[in-house]
Amino acid sequence: MDWSNTAHWLPLAFLGAMGVSILIYAVMDGYDLGVGMLMIDAGESDRDMMIASIGPFWDANETWLVLSVGLLLVAFPQAHGIVLSGLYLPVTIMLIGLILRGVAFDFRAKAQSTHKKTWDRLFIAGSFIAACSQGYMLGRYIVGLDNSAGAQLFSVLSGICVAAAYVLIGACWLIIKTEGELQTRAIVWAKRALPAMAIGLIAVSIVNPLVNTRIFDKWFNFPEALLLSPLPLLTAALLFITYRSLTVLTENPQQRCWVPFTCTALVFTLAFTGLAYSFYPYVIPDQLTAWEAASDENSLWVIFLGTVVVLPAIIGYTLLSYYIFRGKASALVYH
Repeated sequence: MDWSNTAHWLPLAFLGAMGVSILIYAVMDGYDLGVGMLMIDAGESDRDMMIASIGPFWDANETWLVLSVGLLLVAFPQAHGIVLSGLYLPVTIMLIGLILRGVAFDFRAKAQSTHKKTWDRLFIAGSFIAACSQGYMLGRYIVGLDNSAGAQLFSVLSGICVAAAYVLIGACWLIIKTEGELQTRAIVWAKRALPAMAIGLIAVSIVNPLVNTRIFDKWFNFPEALLLSPLPLLTAALLFITYRSLTVLTENPQQRCWVPFTCTALVFTLAFTGLAYSFYPYVIPDQLTAWEAASDENSLWVIFLGTVVVLPAIIGYTLLSYYIFRGKASALVYH
């Protein structure tokens, strides 16, 4: 790469920053969305502990969504317009879900006992709405924002499978952060969600190259197919390790309880890496490359300097919060 040619590498830098932000959001907000959905199958005392397990983190986790959308808007404004035009309704529905979660999270702590269940239901509903909307949008993006019946059906399947993936990583988070009966139930929840996530990965792996000959050639021409083979093999191995670790945890819940969450997060990373490779260098599949969609070079420099300051700050306070609130979640008490 010619580092002296800023018009070439600046768009790629922002494409990478946006991609990493989306991945971190999927892992970090994915687990708290998963915990929110799992509350539908929990009693009141368990719900309090589940909320306590995500309480110090969930709001900050959404920062990564704001960052990724902000980078798309300021660095790739043309792509931002196309994405929002094609996904206006699911984006609106997702925002409604996130707003429901935020309001319900705060009000459940202050509501009278007779109203607490209502706010819990709204928190659960918001979690389902946000998760399914994000999965649906991922499906629409994979098929190039196509509106055909087949594309819509795949997008709905993607929404269900992404929600299942969030449930899985949310259950794995609870395995780390809780003890006793709730931790045992989280192991069962994770076992139930694992096959659905695997189905989603297989579906995306099949549909992605079939709907796009360019992507098919990138994955199945020689020697690319040989060089890329570790991605699906590692993904399969991590899914198997997750299953085996959940089986072991059934007998001994505290034995390496961090393994399922770590493996699931790595599966997310490998899946995202595969998608990133498939679509590179396009911001909008087969419509706009990073260079075609990028803002003016001078504008990118201003944004780049701001990102250099903001991104380390976000990473710093995120790491600090996870360090301060490490270990098992404690009982939820409001004063």
